[in-house]
Amino acid sequence: MNSNDLKIFEAAATLGSFTKAAEATFTVQSNVTARIKNLEDEFGAELFRRVSRKVVLTEAGETLLQYAKKIGRLLDDAKSDIQSADKIGGTVRIGCIETTMALKVPEIIKGFAELYPNVELEFYSSMLPALIQDVISYKLDAAFVAAPVNIPDLQQLVVRDEELVIIAGGDVEKLSVLLKQEPLKIVVFGQGCFFRARLETWLGSKGILRYKSTVLNSIEGVINFVEAGIGISLLPAEVVNQYYSKRNIKTFPISKELAAMTTLLIYRNNEIPSKALNVFLNQYR
Repeated sequence: MNSNDLKIFEAAATLGSFTKAAEATFTVQSNVTARIKNLEDEFGAELFRRVSRKVVLTEAGETLLQYAKKIGRLLDDAKSDIQSADKIGGTVRIGCIETTMALKVPEIIKGFAELYPNVELEFYSSMLPALIQDVISYKLDAAFVAAPVNIPDLQQLVVRDEELVIIAGGDVEKLSVLLKQEPLKIVVFGQGCFFRARLETWLGSKGILRYKSTVLNSIEGVINFVEAGIGISLLPAEVVNQYYSKRNIKTFPISKELAAMTTLLIYRNNEIPSKALNVFLNQYR
């Protein structure tokens, strides 16, 4: 077995096809089949099973895929560290929620780039469950997420504490009056969004179980819809005050327990971080 065998295996696992894996790794299908057979013989387990016209991983294949990703990242980190022994370089893949992506990432990149110009930062936005899974599965090096996160495989650094507020259209005088509407209308991100989950928890604490949701995928969309009077939402007070203070919206406080939000930076704890990742983490240590 060599690292190329694992790359071929990972391509087949990702693409679900030996033919597509051959194209992606610039080889022929017979070589892919042979490499996979060698891996199966070495590990003494079947790695794929055929389903219709696709191949899918067995349980043993799923296990090997996690190790293959880990080995691949370690080799990339080693190459980067060795080639840039006199300077810090490489790529760091960072995940974040939508509000961080839209509003905080530019200042993160600017400050970091001035200190480490040879490190490339790649940012990806997603929902909380996906971000956690992507860090665990080596798709991301680290991610900004909302607490709590209690997973043994992950380390965490506290980045900041924030206060969440309800936002409503500028013509809303009393939130209590608005909450009596049937059904109440809310403007939220998709399922898995921390802000949506917290808003729904708050509504539940008020005995409001029926509401109509308008689902959007950007913070600008949420602000626009709330300003238009389509519904209420929930966002960090800092975000609203810093970036949307001139918009025709109003904010309303909620109980301290539900208003509190702690942002964490999570990363894997089962490996030594690359130099590039380590200096990124040092900003928050």
